[in-house]
Amino acid sequence: MPLLPFLGRTLGTGLAAGAALATYAAWEARQYTLREVSVPLLPAGHRPLRVLHLSDIHMAPDQRAKREWLRGLADLEPDLVVDTGDNLAHMRSVPVVLDALGPLLDRPGISVFGSNDYFSPGWRNPARYLLPDTGHRNTHTPQLPWRDLRRGLVDAGWVHLSNELGSLTVGDTTFALAGIDDPHLDYDDLAAVAGPADPTADVRLAITHAPYLRVLDRFAADGYDAVLAGHTHGGQVCLPGYGALTTNCDIESARAKGLHRHPADSRPGDPGSAWLHVSAGIGTNPYVRFRVACRPEATLLTLVPRA
Repeated sequence: MPLLPFLGRTLGTGLAAGAALATYAAWEARQYTLREVSVPLLPAGHRPLRVLHLSDIHMAPDQRAKREWLRGLADLEPDLVVDTGDNLAHMRSVPVVLDALGPLLDRPGISVFGSNDYFSPGWRNPARYLLPDTGHRNTHTPQLPWRDLRRGLVDAGWVHLSNELGSLTVGDTTFALAGIDDPHLDYDDLAAVAGPADPTADVRLAITHAPYLRVLDRFAADGYDAVLAGHTHGGQVCLPGYGALTTNCDIESARAKGLHRHPADSRPGDPGSAWLHVSAGIGTNPYVRFRVACRPEATLLTLVPRA
């Protein structure tokens, strides 16, 4: 076969395959999925509690399908909502996010913020996520109206934790809470929440946007029963049969999403051990709206009595 026609045919095939993959990835980024999992956290005799874990909404005003899907989650009637940050993706996103949360704001809720609640998103070559972390963060773009978002959540009755301890009672279950500001921006102040978790609470729950190991280690060592986080997008681009290529933090890719233990080799009942749930999140960077083998998700965690 002559060289030039062969090269042209090969290039054409490659371009067609690339276009097909991009079309699929854009489609998958809109396949909103509800995950369900049970976690043995409650004392004996307590009724199960339904906890809706939301993360990485990355809402833009034009995302009507995402907005409607989020509003529909209120039909689950969760007992508690936990939002682990990165809600915003646009200067005009706050009223859209609050509208999307809708009736969920009438439920007990807990929240922390991530970097994309504070700073406007910018274009970044996706391949850079596969390279070693340089420590550079997107803090040169305009600040988003995060104060308005926090005010909306708090006025609705949610507990917003920014390097703070808190408490909450849901039904007959008392929660001791700890939440830190975004570790990805080095906004976390672990000293502010350090110390043994309240032993009199029924459940000791910690939340963070990004599951950095220093944060997970601290909460597990302090006796928290579970830590909820987001940030990783589950890898966002995964290989079938392999999983996440990156987590955008120092947690290993095997725990980029889902329910695990921390430390990873620990078991329930081990001292200094906690459950860890990492949400793969609902959104994407607005400039790169695709996912591969990692659908956008929220998770309904059913807390059940410990064995």
